[in-house]
Amino acid sequence: METKLEKKFGLFTAICMVVGIVIGSGVFFKAQTVLQKTEGNMPLGILAWIIGGTIMIICILAFAAMAQRYEKVNGIVDYAEATVGKKYGYYIGWFLTTTYYPTLTSVLSWLSARYTLVFITSCWPDFPLIIPASEGGCIIGPECLALMLFYLVCAYVVNALSPKLAGKLQTSTTVIKLIPLFLMAVVGVIVGLVSPAHMLQSNFATGAVSGNVGAPLLAAVCATSFAYEGWIIATSINAELKDAKRNLPKALIIGGIIIIVTYISYYVGVAGGATVDVLMNDGATTAFTNIFGGVLGNILNLFIAISCIGTMNGLMLGCCRGMYSLAARNEGPKPELFRQIDKVSNMPTNSAIIGLLFCAVWGTYFYLSNLAGTWSGAVAFEGTALESVPFLFDSSELPIITIYAMYLPIFIQWMRKATDETVMRRFVIPALAIIGSLFMVYACIVGHGLANLWYLIVFAVIMFIGYLFRNKDLK
Repeated sequence: METKLEKKFGLFTAICMVVGIVIGSGVFFKAQTVLQKTEGNMPLGILAWIIGGTIMIICILAFAAMAQRYEKVNGIVDYAEATVGKKYGYYIGWFLTTTYYPTLTSVLSWLSARYTLVFITSCWPDFPLIIPASEGGCIIGPECLALMLFYLVCAYVVNALSPKLAGKLQTSTTVIKLIPLFLMAVVGVIVGLVSPAHMLQSNFATGAVSGNVGAPLLAAVCATSFAYEGWIIATSINAELKDAKRNLPKALIIGGIIIIVTYISYYVGVAGGATVDVLMNDGATTAFTNIFGGVLGNILNLFIAISCIGTMNGLMLGCCRGMYSLAARNEGPKPELFRQIDKVSNMPTNSAIIGLLFCAVWGTYFYLSNLAGTWSGAVAFEGTALESVPFLFDSSELPIITIYAMYLPIFIQWMRKATDETVMRRFVIPALAIIGSLFMVYACIVGHGLANLWYLIVFAVIMFIGYLFRNKDLK
């Protein structure tokens, strides 16, 4: 077997990966959350989307500067290693491999299954489910679990056996998922302006936050922060991207701009299809149905499923390469095993297998804890300020608290070491990125409360296991 990956991806695929990973199911529902947080104030909601997008773009600009200097195996790990040191690069790589990639991938496989069943049961109400759809069968039923596992294995097979096909799938699903978003953005605005009720103007004129706007705006930005998450995973194809030092920064910046424009345009468009009160209570599906009718409106569920599948595919791409990025540095467990590249598929097959295993572990946790509520009745520290359900946390969001915290030393060391860069690239952009990263951490702490404690206990155990596998001979 070989030990190096071929340069197989171009700029367009890289852009589609950035856009495809970030734009998943969240875009269809965060519009509702933002409206709820801002109490129906449309201009304040748009400001929240702009602030959240600005934080993402600033972090992208900071890493884009690093991408022009460092190119090895896995972007974010390369940057951590070059700026902070090999030891720190290893721990970031270990966290991404064991926690960040698989937690998000497993959740997206469930979302893909869920909205596939929602579409099927909407088209065929009599479709037999062991647990009826009205009782949550599309969310926790055995059919949903089986379809979740099917999608997870399919994503693994496509990425492990045919990375070029995985790249084409990423491109296709990205284009497909953008269709309903831009369609709603354009048609929604037109309908909202020409309708007898002047829906769009009315929605922008109504809804005023009572008292100070700071708290509602902060809560809304917290909601957008999760919708903007995931773009850093695109740097995992660093070693497989043609002319990576030129194309990766372009892909990050262009992709980031597309994401922000898409989110804001969609947010404005849905306001043309329903009143603010309806959107806050029922979500964007009502706006699609009002504008395009029941049949086409229901197709939204199909597009959501496709959107989730595309995001899951991009996340699985990172999962398959996670252990390889460590083994290529002679780090982690059995590096001689996990750095092997299959001669035919040019993929780190052994690394992909362990990536699927991590997805299975985290997928099982997510299903039992967040969906089935297996131990939701248990209480720890009862009667104290720490009273909470033990080891119950949202594995789709809380890894953000660590990935953004882990960015901080990278930005700080970049400011110290990049002596040949301009003031803007060396100091201004990283300083703003530090502020943005701290905000993301703050958003997680405020939004999830004591769940952070239980997550951090699990995180500490995982990182200790990583410490045991670290190559102590490497400085």
